Amino acid sequence: MSFEYASVSKGLMISLALTSIVVGVFDVKHYFHLQLIPHISKYHQYWRLALHNIAFANSSDLFLAELILYQDGIQVERCFGSLKFASFLVVSTLLSTLLEFISLLLFHRVGLNHLSSGPLTLVFSILYQYSRIIPPIYEFRVFGVSFNNKSFIYALGIQLAVARLPGSGAAALIGILAGQIYRSDLINLKSYRLGSTIVNLSTRFLHPLLGLNRPPRRSNRAFPDPSRRGTSSRQANTSSQDEEVVTTARPSSTGMDSRIRATAAAGAGGTSVVRDWVQGLTGRGDGTTAGVRIPLESEITELTNMFPDISREAVIGALQRSRNVEGAVETLLSSQIS
Repeated sequence: MSFEYASVSKGLMISLALTSIVVGVFDVKHYFHLQLIPHISKYHQYWRLALHNIAFANSSDLFLAELILYQDGIQVERCFGSLKFASFLVVSTLLSTLLEFISLLLFHRVGLNHLSSGPLTLVFSILYQYSRIIPPIYEFRVFGVSFNNKSFIYALGIQLAVARLPGSGAAALIGILAGQIYRSDLINLKSYRLGSTIVNLSTRFLHPLLGLNRPPRRSNRAFPDPSRRGTSSRQANTSSQDEEVVTTARPSSTGMDSRIRATAAAGAGGTSVVRDWVQGLTGRGDGTTAGVRIPLESEITELTNMFPDISREAVIGALQRSRNVEGAVETLLSSQIS
């Protein structure tokens, strides 16, 4: 997991963490509390409808929300694209704020007088999109009950929804409803996109603050590098020259050809000086030495058709150090397996 192609999700997570920490440090949480009576009905503080979505009131809600956003926000943004995902965040926030106000007016008589601080509606709106467009990777059963890899994220969402009832539960339902309205495209919300001016300003001033989003480069070595285990550079160089580097990468035709040529050269015997001396005495300038069988063109063609991924030079080398075609076939097969 990384933030590659998910700069908006990265900016959202950083912004929520910074605002929540600042609100807690300066002890201004009471300004982010939304309550119908008396904040809205008596004092007409409608600015609380927008302000309470900026920061979480406690660290536990922030931690759960960050975990959920890291698991589902990145994947949803990669499916949507950064521009559509940013536009979805704006539309979902505005729609959720309107639904929150309507819910407080309709259900305050049955005990719903306040909503939990923080963008819970936005988190559950993204979670709804994740549940609809991202397929599960694997499934498993526990006591006969089927689960999949997405069940862990849903468990975090349930924990966040029941943390501070009834306000947290109402915010979760409002967020799911807002996500469903956006996906159903009842009022053509999917076609909205942020203006080019906002996109250009964000790319110019905000995107550099997020840093690089490229994933870390992972080595394909099956064993750790000897130079990183406290050995001297001379010992590391000696071991790297003597031992073959085992990797987890798929073997390529070039790598197999080089191993076959190296084995053929080793099987031919003698050092390069002796080989040159033998070539000078025998008059062989094509790289073959005395005592090495010269393969026929029919044998070369037959093995080339059997092993199309191996070069002609490697096939000739295998035939030269084998007594017959069957031995050359065994050599080529063993080189592919190794």
